[in-house]
Amino acid sequence: FVVQQPQNNHHAPSSQSPAGSSASALMMASSNNNDDAASGPFAAFRNVAATAALAAAIWSGPNAVVGPSMTGTSHLPEGITSAVVANAKEMASGSGSRVNKDPESLLRYGLPIDNKEVRQLQPIIEEIRQDISTKRKAAALDGARKAKGFLKGKATEKMTKACREPAKCSAIIDAMVADIEPLEGALSASQDAGRGSEQERKAQDDAYAAQDALQKKLTDLEEQMVPKGYVTPVPDDYADLPQLRGRATVEMVLKKADGGPFDIEGTNYPQAKMKMIIDGYTAPVTGGNFIDLVDKGFYSKMEIQRSDGFVVQTGDPAGEADGYVATPSKSVGAGKHGERLIPLETFLKGDKGPFYETSMEDEGRGGQATVLPFSSYGAMGWAREEYEPNTGSSQFFWLLFDSDLTPAGKNVLDGRYPVFGYVVEGADFLRDTKEGDIIVSAKVTGGIENLVQPK
Repeated sequence: FVVQQPQNNHHAPSSQSPAGSSASALMMASSNNNDDAASGPFAAFRNVAATAALAAAIWSGPNAVVGPSMTGTSHLPEGITSAVVANAKEMASGSGSRVNKDPESLLRYGLPIDNKEVRQLQPIIEEIRQDISTKRKAAALDGARKAKGFLKGKATEKMTKACREPAKCSAIIDAMVADIEPLEGALSASQDAGRGSEQERKAQDDAYAAQDALQKKLTDLEEQMVPKGYVTPVPDDYADLPQLRGRATVEMVLKKADGGPFDIEGTNYPQAKMKMIIDGYTAPVTGGNFIDLVDKGFYSKMEIQRSDGFVVQTGDPAGEADGYVATPSKSVGAGKHGERLIPLETFLKGDKGPFYETSMEDEGRGGQATVLPFSSYGAMGWAREEYEPNTGSSQFFWLLFDSDLTPAGKNVLDGRYPVFGYVVEGADFLRDTKEGDIIVSAKVTGGIENLVQPK
């Protein structure tokens, strides 16, 4: 799917949305029959696109796509296998439930905490934002009142007891209660304003801002519940690789190769600025490798090497090496040009830690949910060769695929490539990020103390 690949070798399907043009996407996904596309990494990518396109077509008219013709032959283009059809049917049937696309919500659910009260509070607060966006004003106001009642109820005692510093959590909860007052005021003002009026738009903006402040404090509260000294278990075999114990923040600035602006829905920006949260709780080796490379300045001044509407990818340095050249891990070894390689890292829900060097399909656990899924626009995945689990080095990608077509546990990415972080600010800039655009700077702006270097 996304691998170390020479820049002049692009056999990916069209970047148009499969949902928008199911038939053409399906045909393109299946018609590339040259040697590179027919086998190896891009075969997997072709199947991803074909599955998504077929799923979209199944929603609009399942019999027309997968039903037999009058002659008894299939309408499916050559190359669309029965496995793709089965995956597409499952995807189509599973997409009716709401997909969690919110990166910050996914990061909260990814925290290693065990407190049912805060897990009851979280959806109440998060659904307020959904209701604001769909202008379900009464429902949003009801949610705000529910959240206030919850934060003033008996559950707060159990939440504070679960914190490393109970007094700090008590202060966070008090601040959350205080944040609900302006939220209720903004929602009430939105109800009273005329539909489509300037007053309504201002009230909606105020409601978003108040809810955002409330969510950030919810994150602070949940992060306080991570047990003191918690470290995700990693086999000693990988002790000679950098590891991230906790989370870190990375900020990137990109510019156009020709000096032009980034055009985001008609608004021009001179630079693209993105903020990413890298998760070492779920991907300690992958996240540690990335933070180590960012801190070394590896990605600064590097070009974007792939942008095809499905992914934006970078990390291939100039020269013959496909990744970062350094002292390799004894257990994983080096690439053919001396690249430091890292193992495939997979963390499934319900497990106590990640497993390594194998995919969840290889483990016979296909379809199970990963702790962090590829369901948010701009989810960050680690690139590798399709059939070699330990070939990742420095190349990574941001996924642009519509998450409605890749719900958690129902896509072919989860468990085959590790999600090690999400873009939490500026993800829209990826829509106009093209091959040749330049990463002006990539910096670790928080959590560098959580990076543990090999001894």
